[in-house]
Order: sequence, then C-alpha cells, then structure tokens
Amino acid sequence: MRLSGKIALITGGSRGIGRAVAVKLAEDGAFVYINYLRNESAALETLRMVKKVGGDGKINPFDVSNFEAIRASVRDMVREKGRVDILINNAGISLDGLMARMREEDFDCLINTNLKGVFNCCQAVTRYMMKQRWGRIVNITSVVAEAGNAGQVAYSASKAGIIGLSKSLARELGGRNICVNAVSPGFIETDMTAFLSDKERQKVRNQIPLTRLGTPGDVAGVCAFLVSEEASYITGQVIRVNGGLYM
Repeated sequence: MRLSGKIALITGGSRGIGRAVAVKLAEDGAFVYINYLRNESAALETLRMVKKVGGDGKINPFDVSNFEAIRASVRDMVREKGRVDILINNAGISLDGLMARMREEDFDCLINTNLKGVFNCCQAVTRYMMKQRWGRIVNITSVVAEAGNAGQVAYSASKAGIIGLSKSLARELGGRNICVNAVSPGFIETDMTAFLSDKERQKVRNQIPLTRLGTPGDVAGVCAFLVSEEASYITGQVIRVNGGLYM
C-alpha cells in the first residue's frame, strides 16, 4: 500500500488507460477521484473495479477544457479530503485527418481538450501541492508526439505540447518537492485503437520489437511507479511505453 493516504485525480478515468490507472492507484492505497465527461455508467464501472481490489474513490464529472469547472471541482476535492497529492492527466480525444482537409473548429477542439485541458488541471492542483510541498503529476502524451504520424497533425501537436509543458513545469515545481513527468504510450488496446482492422493490426505489430500492442495495465504500472516515493528523484522525463516502436 505504497500510496496509502494519498488523494489522486485521474482525468479520463472511466475507460482504457485512465481506468487501469485508477484501479492500480487504488490497489496501491490511494483514494481516487475518477473524472469523466459524459459516460457515467463507464465511470461507475471503474469505481466498482476500484472497490473490488479493496480501494475507494468517487466519480467526478467535469470537462477538462473548462477552466472554471476544474477549479471548482478540485476545490471541492480538497474540502472533502484536505489535500490533493496526485494528478494523472489522461483525458484526450482524437480527431484524425490530413491537415489540408482539417476544419479549424476540429483543430481547436482537440487542442482545447488535449493540451489546454492538461494546463487547466495542472494549474488547479499545483496551488495546493505547493502549499503541502508534495505532489506528483503524470501527463499522458503519445508516441506520435515524438515520431509524428500522417493524418494526425493536430493530435501529434497537442501531445507534443504536453511534453514541453511537462518539462517546463518540472523545472518550476521541483523546489517544492513536486515531480512532473510524461508517459508516452505506443499502440495500446483501447477504444482509440479498436477501429484498426486485422490487417492494420498486423502491420503495426510488425513495427514493434515486442510484436504486440500494449495493454492499459502496461501504462498503469509505470504511472503508479512515477507517483510513488520510489520515483522521488525522477522529474521532467518522458517515459516511453511503446514496446520499442520508437526508441
């Protein structure tokens, strides 16, 4: 129970990587706030899984792109629990398409959720983390932020922005014992990769030295380590969880 007594907020915690992280942190002893936007039933299923492993938590609906909603939600969390120790910024969307055909509103929507959402959440929690002089922030980026991918100009840009944000924030907050890192997953078995055909999956596997797609649990384990005391001297890093797809 290495996270016993810690309070964690996981954005986009109702499915996929976010769900796996919520369950893992709860299993390690943290009280988890499971953020979601629309799918309450999925968030409740995550909470059920949290309690099944002996943990505890609460569902927490808000839109990460809404600055005031996030501030109010984090303020309520601190009133309830007295502190906030861990933030996992996982919420994100994907709107793929070639740049020449992409609508401006789609680009703006993606940046507002994937990048501005991370900024919003980080700013909301750091004021409390700075006062308590302890905190862990993990921002989920993507292999395409580093390698690029045709048809994902906007998504790649938003995720690359997260890397720059994480490194700069790590420098700002290090003196207050707050570690900020990014985790960069490759192809993970989630809703975002469910659309791949068998042929496309095989093509992807052929590019991965470990010859398989990752699981949400592969990412969750790394996140759990980064928010623990064992990782207290790791900050400003990008940890790649991609099976060797990008080195």
